[in-house]
Amino acid sequence: MLRNTVKRSAKAATELSQLPKIGEKLHGFTLLRTKHVPELELTALHLRHDKTGAEHLHIARDDSNNVFSIGFKTNPPDDTGVPHILEHTTLCGSEKYPIRDPFFKMLPRTLSNFMNAFTASDHTFYPFATTNSQDFKNLMSVYLDATLRPLLKKSDFTQEGWRIGPENPQALASGQAEVKPEDRKLVFKGVVYNEMKGQMSDAGYLFYIRFQDHIFPDINNSGGDPQKITDLTYEQLKQFHAEHYHPSNAKVFTYGDMPLADHLQEIDAQLGAFEAIRGDLANHRPIDLSSGPREVKLYGPIDPLVDPSKQFKTSVSWVLGDTSDVVESFSLSLISALLTDGYGSPLYKGLIESGLGTDWSPNTGYDSSAKLGIFSIGLTGVQEADVPKLKSAVRDILRQMRDKGFERSKIDGYLHQLELGLKHKTANFGMSLLHRLKPKWFTGVDPFDSLSWNDTLTAFEERYAKGGYLEGLMEKYLLNDNTLAFTMAPSPEFAQELAKEEETRLKGKIAQAIESAGGEEHAQKAFETQELALLVEQGKSNTEDLSCLPSVHVKDIPRSKEPVLLRNETVDKVKLQLREAPTNGLTYFRAINTLENLPDELRQLIPLFTDSIMRLGTKDMTMEQLEDLMKLKTGGVSVGYHTASNPSDFKQATEGLIFSGMALDRNVPIMFDLVRKLVVETNFDSPDAAQQIRQLLQASADGVVNDIASSGHAYARRAAEAGLSWDAFIREQVSGLSQVKLVTSLASRPESDQLVDVIDKLKQIQQFALAGNIRASLTCDTESVNNNTTALSKFLGSVPQRAASFPARPAPQFARNIKSFYPLPYQVYYGALALPTVSYTSPDNAPLQVLSSLLTHKHLHHEIREKGGAYGGGAYSRALDGIFGFYSYRDPNPVNTINIMRSAGQWAVDKKWSDRDLEDAKISIFQGVDAPRAVNEEGMGNFLYGITEEMKQKRREQLLDVTKDQVREVAQKYVVGALEKQAERLVFLGEKRDFVDDSWKVIEMDIGGSA
Repeated sequence: MLRNTVKRSAKAATELSQLPKIGEKLHGFTLLRTKHVPELELTALHLRHDKTGAEHLHIARDDSNNVFSIGFKTNPPDDTGVPHILEHTTLCGSEKYPIRDPFFKMLPRTLSNFMNAFTASDHTFYPFATTNSQDFKNLMSVYLDATLRPLLKKSDFTQEGWRIGPENPQALASGQAEVKPEDRKLVFKGVVYNEMKGQMSDAGYLFYIRFQDHIFPDINNSGGDPQKITDLTYEQLKQFHAEHYHPSNAKVFTYGDMPLADHLQEIDAQLGAFEAIRGDLANHRPIDLSSGPREVKLYGPIDPLVDPSKQFKTSVSWVLGDTSDVVESFSLSLISALLTDGYGSPLYKGLIESGLGTDWSPNTGYDSSAKLGIFSIGLTGVQEADVPKLKSAVRDILRQMRDKGFERSKIDGYLHQLELGLKHKTANFGMSLLHRLKPKWFTGVDPFDSLSWNDTLTAFEERYAKGGYLEGLMEKYLLNDNTLAFTMAPSPEFAQELAKEEETRLKGKIAQAIESAGGEEHAQKAFETQELALLVEQGKSNTEDLSCLPSVHVKDIPRSKEPVLLRNETVDKVKLQLREAPTNGLTYFRAINTLENLPDELRQLIPLFTDSIMRLGTKDMTMEQLEDLMKLKTGGVSVGYHTASNPSDFKQATEGLIFSGMALDRNVPIMFDLVRKLVVETNFDSPDAAQQIRQLLQASADGVVNDIASSGHAYARRAAEAGLSWDAFIREQVSGLSQVKLVTSLASRPESDQLVDVIDKLKQIQQFALAGNIRASLTCDTESVNNNTTALSKFLGSVPQRAASFPARPAPQFARNIKSFYPLPYQVYYGALALPTVSYTSPDNAPLQVLSSLLTHKHLHHEIREKGGAYGGGAYSRALDGIFGFYSYRDPNPVNTINIMRSAGQWAVDKKWSDRDLEDAKISIFQGVDAPRAVNEEGMGNFLYGITEEMKQKRREQLLDVTKDQVREVAQKYVVGALEKQAERLVFLGEKRDFVDDSWKVIEMDIGGSA
């Protein structure tokens, strides 16, 4: 009875009869229109704020994970990055919350599962998601005050934007008798400045952003070009806020099952103080290509890990129609997928398989985010002589497809993927909906049109039924020469030229300062005074009164959580974990084959094996046919490497292959057969196998330096952790810098090399991939269990039965490189320091988790980001893997950061922690512990890692009960004590400079060609 009552009240969230009527006024808003979308189980309400004209879109849905966002149209006036720097500085203090960084101070005071802010090309938005109603009110208050009433202090601008200051102000502040000249050396600083320097080190990002500069010359770089950021003034920042961060220029979004009226009351209280103004209505259009083709060529960085003769990036682009026609826009995205998605797609076969390039360029595909759509086809890894061939090759393929037409079965495959996407119950549906609606909403596309899935599909089918519809769109938009050909050539001098330009620009700024200050000494003094004043201001961060900030409380966190009910059965001697839950007619499958004593030489090739079986095809089916079958009958199948530490002993670990898939219940037998076919029947002996594997390697190697740059701290962490435990050691081989070295080495082999040794090892892996010690998991509706277990039994009977047997290996010996440095061509650094701790079930594990949160929020963010200028930094505790560590990201000052990391443990021991500190740390941890989970993730902690519901409950209680004394004890034992015993591993990536002395082991990322 109670369950039905709950269901009825939840359903009221989406029933029109329970919602306001069109034209009704509610808390300063008028409801303009509503739309019920049954296929998404939601009702959309479009409102306008009466006084200011602010638009509000509310999505009522039976979903407890509620979302809020306020966004503003922010067309950038230049390349100084003013929208990006403003996004940072608004979060540094507001009228109601006049403390330093209320956004970051709120992170440990909320149970939200998402909090962030984003600068897009022409708008900026601030979203969060939470399941707690009080939390929602707290965060909405902070977000609205931050955006509409920020303090925008000069010190916030210099900290987050840019400034000139001495390289090591701490030395000056300490009052040392002799300050070294290098400590007083003046450099550019600023969080955004360093972030964008890091971005510009990424050749893929640079290609994309420079392409945007030329396809949209009217839209400047919202993120900011470091060469132009230093032109932005504090006054310009404040002016931009006054003109753009106004309710008349705002779009507000709310989602979920919380009452709309409560939201509107709070929002109106904030917006009502403003008078209406004219918003930024400009929707910039792309370049006009109607007069014929245009070509642009510019230069970018060289990749030291890739063949120097294959480093051109080039693309050809067309400007298409108005994206407010959602049916045509959907159809163009379908054409893009049909042409480029998968190894069997016509453009992949004609451009990449043919050897013209190694992978797609970052702008490839249909981009519908602006007022007019852009369609681009581009390649990376191109030889200079092949650059002019791209356009004619693309034109020939497009003509062939126009004449031949698209097969209906391929179209049905994509429509089937859409159907599964609607049925799959994700935990972050509201946030993904916001990301899908928001960019088009800002360019004038009606969000109601974007929501209407069934209407769009019906209209598409009507147009398609008339015949030649997709081919007609190709004729209309793509079979002409009104194109932009955009090419980035590699330049060995690019990095040096960037550094030289920065040096020249810095000298110019300093010369201006000398002139206005009346001498070099006066200017130096002014810069140092400003920097020391900022240090004092930043120093207040850890001592100021935070009582103005709202918070949820640990007492609001339930002490126990309803356990996930699992059934354990046996099917054909294979252990099966069953999770029965409402899945909308979908079945989710996972299986793990545990491998003992796997040799290193085979483990390192598992990523290549899993790529190869999705590329080569079998003796009786091409990869194109296999891909079509996957799209028509499944939501995807995958094979990967899996490793897990033992929850009771982190020094023990298991490894193996993991298989997963999703399908409608009726298609489960086909899904199983696809897994078997891909793993067991892939033809490694085909005449094309060597060339196709080479292309996979080259695609992986191409741009790998950029991949490392985007998550360099993760690579540094893996490399540091690899010296501490078996699990971390083998994980690094498969997904760390060791894997990068192997892939780039194999990719560099000459074209004449048939990769015989590699293919032999891949065939060895194939022999044991599905044979042996398998366990399985199914998540499905109760009524599907019998059919699914029958299909599973048939699948298990069809795979090889004999397990692989490898010689026993001796106990692992880890390298004793306490300090390792990887020279890579970045303008900033990425680093990690890792220490061994305890297993998941140890009573010390929970205090270590709390310690990592305390250090991040109360110390390291302040020291590494605010004062040090890095984009990010903090502490972490890998509960299952027995590792505690520190990291920094896009860091301009590694020496300072290393000192901070090494002293952080003692700082924690000496710190007089308050009850509020402990409360904040626990709340921040439970953001992740109690975050909503998708149905297919339920019970996976037990299946993947052996973490039982009892273990989870015990650890939950331990986390809630952690004391200040326990925090100090684990800081002393596992951080201070471990450092005294030299148990740590320290790794940094970046440009090799003087601080990398003989105490470091320098590991070159050179390539040689051996497997």
